[in-house]
Amino acid sequence: MEELDIAAVTKRSIRGVFALTSRTFIIQLVGFASNLLLTIFLSPSVFGVYFVVSAAIAFLSYFSDIGLAAALIQKKEQITEDDLKTTFTIQQILVVSVVAIALLSSSFVSRFYHLQGEEILLFQALAISFFLSSLKTIPSILMERELRFEKLVIPQIVEVLFFNVTAVFLAWKGYGVTAFTVAVLARGLSGLIAIYIINPWRIRLGLSKDVARKLLSFGIPFQANSFLGLIKDDLFVAYLGKALPIAQVGYIGFAQKWAYMPLRLIMDNVIRITFPSFSRLQNEKDVLKKAIEKAIFASCFIIFPALTGLVILSTHFVEFIPKYEKWEPAVISLFFFAVNAAFSSISTPLTNALNAIGKIKVTLYLMVFWTVATWVLTPIFIAIYGFNGVAIASALISLSIVGVVIITKKYINFSVLSTVTVPIISTVIMGVVVYFFNLYFVRGLMTLGASIIVGVLIYFVTSIIIAKEQIISDIQMVRDNLKT
Repeated sequence: MEELDIAAVTKRSIRGVFALTSRTFIIQLVGFASNLLLTIFLSPSVFGVYFVVSAAIAFLSYFSDIGLAAALIQKKEQITEDDLKTTFTIQQILVVSVVAIALLSSSFVSRFYHLQGEEILLFQALAISFFLSSLKTIPSILMERELRFEKLVIPQIVEVLFFNVTAVFLAWKGYGVTAFTVAVLARGLSGLIAIYIINPWRIRLGLSKDVARKLLSFGIPFQANSFLGLIKDDLFVAYLGKALPIAQVGYIGFAQKWAYMPLRLIMDNVIRITFPSFSRLQNEKDVLKKAIEKAIFASCFIIFPALTGLVILSTHFVEFIPKYEKWEPAVISLFFFAVNAAFSSISTPLTNALNAIGKIKVTLYLMVFWTVATWVLTPIFIAIYGFNGVAIASALISLSIVGVVIITKKYINFSVLSTVTVPIISTVIMGVVVYFFNLYFVRGLMTLGASIIVGVLIYFVTSIIIAKEQIISDIQMVRDNLKT
């Protein structure tokens, strides 16, 4: 493993942002087209089954890791072969145990959710796919710690292509839930093969008590944090599958998926980049401060206008896209999930920064609050507002971003207000223009496309007028660091 100086971290991080964002944009286009076709070919009930079963497997998967991968990425010192062997061995012991439990519990899951034969096969396929995914951990850690993000994205592209092409083709042929079953297996196998071609690592087993003890001092709180996130999100979805009609769970899944799509396009890349990058900068607080501000600005600059446009035009998407009228009940939830996504674009880089400087217990306390708030408030809002209460509660809880900012500023002296001012002002102006254009001119798919183009132009022109020097400076920095 090579050690990186500040210049190398900056260069590779910027290259990583460019590589991941550009390539992930292509992936999201594929996902967008796939999701559009799947929601045409499949019923809300089939989506509900996939949503609930995926959440159940995600819940089990959290017992297969104790934060060792994150500990290796965050570790200040150079990692060793003993680190890698110990991490892989412990993880595989846990993964195999979890997969065995999942497969043996298939009958219970089938009875609990009233799943039929094809639906329980999906559950089993997801468990097997999870095992295949675990074999990619060490090659991923090696690339991530070295900030080789341009390589990391390739297996993701392969997996997305195999999953979506398979799922859409089989859904088109009328295979229903089976389309997802075959697709998740195709995704698991293709991704595993791709990552070992790109970054081979000879699988080795071994266990060092000293290594395990050091890594676990960070890994256990980190995984506890992730486990609470699981209880807050995936386990709660599993609860919804029992508490609400499965079609209403489908509406929730639909709204959440579309509202979080801009977040996934940007935030997945931010998470992937900022944690290892911030970790390499944890002893350089001034540089780390600038890096945090740049990460927040980049996220908000794209996510704020994308979410605003999505919310304003959502009713027309439902109206104009063939067979999409069945998703009209999900429009209200879409709005409130969008509020949550907007605040997450700020809070996620901040919690990553706290983790990177070793303040893992601070983020653990934050996650305890978010988890308790979700389980307490959401059932109350469901009782009042029906299935839309899930999204309303999530929007309300996201207002805790104020507390995240205050806590993070105790350790790192950064500025949020100056960072988000340009995206907020530009988004408001764009939103007003698009709203009135939408009100008076949008009458079909062609005028809907014109409305999107108008919104994009208004947003970028406004941003340049407000912060021309800053934007030009950032573009120049990116160009300089992309040069060989």
